[in-house]
Amino acid sequence: MSIKYPVQDVYSLSIEETVALFQTDTDKGLTRSEVTKRAKEFGSNSYQVQKQKSIWLILLKQFKSPIVYLLVFGAAISLYFKDYIEAIAIAAVILINALIGFLMEMQARSSMNALRDMDVIHSKVIREGKVTEIPSEWITPGDIVVLEAGDVIPGDGRLVDANNLQCDESSLTGESLPTEKNIEKLPKETDLGDQHNMVFKGTSVMNGKGKAVITGIAKQTQLGTITSLVESAVETATPLDKKLNTLSRTLIVITAVMTLIFAVTGMIQGKQWLLILETSTALAVAAIPEGLPIVATVALAYGMVLMARRNAIVKKLSAVETLGSTSVILTDKTGTLTENKIYVETFSFPKEKVQAKIKDNVLRFENGPIKISNENFEKLRLIGTLCNDAIIIDDVKKASGDPIEIALLQLTTASGANVEELKSQYERIEEVPFSSETKIMGTLHKGKRGNFVAAKGSVEHLLTKCTKIQSGDVVNKWNENDKKSVLADSENMSSEGLRVLAFAYKEGEIGNEDYLIDLVYVGMIGFLDPPRLDIKEAILSCKKAGIRIVMITGDHPMTALNIAKKTGLVDEVEKCVITGKDLPGMDSSEEGRKKILSTSVFARTTTKQKLEIASLYQKAGKIVAMTGDGVNDAPALKKADVGIAMGLRGTQVAKEAASIVLKDDSFNSIAKAVAHGREIFQNIQKFVIYLVSCNLSEILIVTTLGFIAPASTLLPLQILFLNMITDVFPALALGVGEGDKTVMNKPPRNSGKNIITNRDWFIISVYAVLMTLSVITAVIYCRHYVANDARTINNIAFITLTFTQLFHVFNMSSLRSPFLLNEITKNKFVWIAILFCTGLLLLVFSIPEMRSVLKLVKLPLQVWGIALITAAMPLAVIQIFKSIWKSKVPPNKKSIIMQ
Repeated sequence: MSIKYPVQDVYSLSIEETVALFQTDTDKGLTRSEVTKRAKEFGSNSYQVQKQKSIWLILLKQFKSPIVYLLVFGAAISLYFKDYIEAIAIAAVILINALIGFLMEMQARSSMNALRDMDVIHSKVIREGKVTEIPSEWITPGDIVVLEAGDVIPGDGRLVDANNLQCDESSLTGESLPTEKNIEKLPKETDLGDQHNMVFKGTSVMNGKGKAVITGIAKQTQLGTITSLVESAVETATPLDKKLNTLSRTLIVITAVMTLIFAVTGMIQGKQWLLILETSTALAVAAIPEGLPIVATVALAYGMVLMARRNAIVKKLSAVETLGSTSVILTDKTGTLTENKIYVETFSFPKEKVQAKIKDNVLRFENGPIKISNENFEKLRLIGTLCNDAIIIDDVKKASGDPIEIALLQLTTASGANVEELKSQYERIEEVPFSSETKIMGTLHKGKRGNFVAAKGSVEHLLTKCTKIQSGDVVNKWNENDKKSVLADSENMSSEGLRVLAFAYKEGEIGNEDYLIDLVYVGMIGFLDPPRLDIKEAILSCKKAGIRIVMITGDHPMTALNIAKKTGLVDEVEKCVITGKDLPGMDSSEEGRKKILSTSVFARTTTKQKLEIASLYQKAGKIVAMTGDGVNDAPALKKADVGIAMGLRGTQVAKEAASIVLKDDSFNSIAKAVAHGREIFQNIQKFVIYLVSCNLSEILIVTTLGFIAPASTLLPLQILFLNMITDVFPALALGVGEGDKTVMNKPPRNSGKNIITNRDWFIISVYAVLMTLSVITAVIYCRHYVANDARTINNIAFITLTFTQLFHVFNMSSLRSPFLLNEITKNKFVWIAILFCTGLLLLVFSIPEMRSVLKLVKLPLQVWGIALITAAMPLAVIQIFKSIWKSKVPPNKKSIIMQ
């Protein structure tokens, strides 16, 4: 008879019910024939790994842009008129842009297969009464797996035996401390993090031993569910992509309108149809900012390189700018805000409470040295060292074992004592191991003055074994008031999110039997996975920049709130924490959505809920960055506008899903990356305004010359030369220049705004009109005083526009910056670009073949002088206006005219 599979809520079943349901035997396991049958029915314990994009798809993706479509249209027109050189030039632009984007994404593409890496393990199973080691892929539902310290769990399973079993589930639930396991039946509504009778695929055994019935394999596991969510999470188009696409559509409309006006006017005037078509082609080429895709790609690629130097590896090019647009950062707690290591945080002695911190392996008491309880501290340190199974490999930093026991050894060394020396003075002769029933660990040692008992455990359980209490060097009998005081202190420490352990001892002539009685209580320690050292400053920096920080963790609510307060994420009086149990249905009402969007701490959340919170913020119009390091973070990392994974502690699954990986796991690196992203957007905005104003001036010049000197209008190939040479290099210089260093003092820009706002279009129009007037002035002057032939007039328009556009780059400085010393004049790349373009222009005029291709002729020096003078006119007008404006308008008043 076939078993029912998959089974939901196995944690709510008893051992007997689970064994019966999966038709197995806890002592003998499955038979070979049953294994073969189930393997055919349920498949192997492996994932159908999400396929990586093929190289061809990555390459084709580079061509998916309205601007590229415009360029293709321009090339098609050129081919129609048999202007092959022009068509080849446009095709080269398209290919260069695609190649840059393709190479950068290929360089960042990871070759790791995260899920397969996690599956390369072997497991011990009981089959036909024998323990056998097999590859985890061969595990099938109903198998009995044997678990020991160090094992990676091969599938989800219901425990049928647990002896001091502890599992590290931080990558799945976000909980820092190992989870203590038992075999008790649980209620159906139990959260994932509290399912203590279950073990989960991909997690590991820290301590103890156990046996489990495999209840889920492959995709029918918690890890498999997360994998499905990662695959189904849809990546959204980045803000920059959307803005550039909107700009492209605007340019298409402008081109169509200008071409239509010129064509209709030309027909009314009775102009030749061929001339109208050629001028319309020139207008189309003029409207297309051919250099924009290349400049945008290079600027982002340059940002990618700089961010790598700042410990942020960017896997996706557009993520550089998107990070700068971020208005909300959804962050995990464990390993992101915290160290993902357990440290001693608080001591509570009978008459004294002391805050402590270990820095550079030195113990420091934050509110001064211990005044009353020195003897208590020394006894507590001795108990923590002796009643301890952690093993030191080289030094305490490389110890292995239970994280709390490692923290106790670290306390010993940080306070100036030697672990090995203390242990050598007290030889261990007996041990009562910790169990989920007793909640106490005790050890019996042989010392110089008789035997010594060291005990630690949960406060409530250990106090039942105590009959005395030590305060300083005085030991008194235990009374009810003492007990109430200790329990109250314990509750206060627990409410702060600390894991609390009590410590007690006994010394003298003690036998080996039942020695955990009549103990002397000495104190408690509160343990915490503390905030990272640089986290408070980083969070403050983000808040100052108008970025909302939200913690979403699978850990306990009080622990989450405590860390949120310590990091400055919330203030000290904050009490609001939404748990995973509270979330279902909240987003169905306006009030519920508002509460979710106004809450800063979420605890005991599931992977799906993290995804839903990220989606809710995106629906509210926010640009969401999600940070995390665990398997449980992967779907939200992929869904967010920017997914940021931790490179050191992060799981491979998280790194694969993210678009940015931090090499140093520092939240501070996120703040720096956000600042850099904002600087890059400012640069992008500058060069877009520069390029579009240049292109608009070309449209106006072609249109105007089409009316006043049709035979002298700029040719498509000349415009293409301007767009690809004299426009691109100054724009590139703007793209890689240093940005405004005060970007983190300003709120995030409105994600709904286009890259060019209505105000920017006004500025662009002013620039374009001034540049057009400059060229038309030069043309009219030369027609009257220099030469009147069409070719010369065309060339005058060409060189005047070239110099006008080169000088125009200096108009991109900020409004209040001085003319001679600003971010543009201090940018060495701008000067290199101007010199290079000027040299290239002179080279073109000096080579007969190039002159022939571009329809150029040798020009007298007088013409060059006229071109330079008239080309400087727009720059002079703008700078005079800026000077007048600065003298008239106070610094805190915004301009609606200039940037």
